[in-house]
Amino acid sequence: MTTTAQRPEHPEVGDIELTEVLFALSDPSRLAIVQQLASGSAGELTCQAVGGDLAKSTRSHHLKTLREAGVIRSTPQGRERLISLRREDLDARFPGLLDAVLTDGQS
Repeated sequence: MTTTAQRPEHPEVGDIELTEVLFALSDPSRLAIVQQLASGSAGELTCQAVGGDLAKSTRSHHLKTLREAGVIRSTPQGRERLISLRREDLDARFPGLLDAVLTDGQS
């Protein structure tokens, strides 16, 4: 039996709301996580590898906010969770938004 603790909920592409995405990206720590995922060549990082020196509870909160907004995907991998940016889904729903936010955040 699979529980929601093992398989976190992710919004479908059509259900991703612009206001939720913008809210999730408005926090500097969450924006830094998204920038880290966008700049990484691996495409996926473990929870512990994202967010720098954030406290575990703070990192969990930020990852949950990003996941529920549809910005990231959290995939169980044994005892870990792999975090990836939902770039294709966001680009399909809001073309150019992610690039604009990431470019502005790096200037």
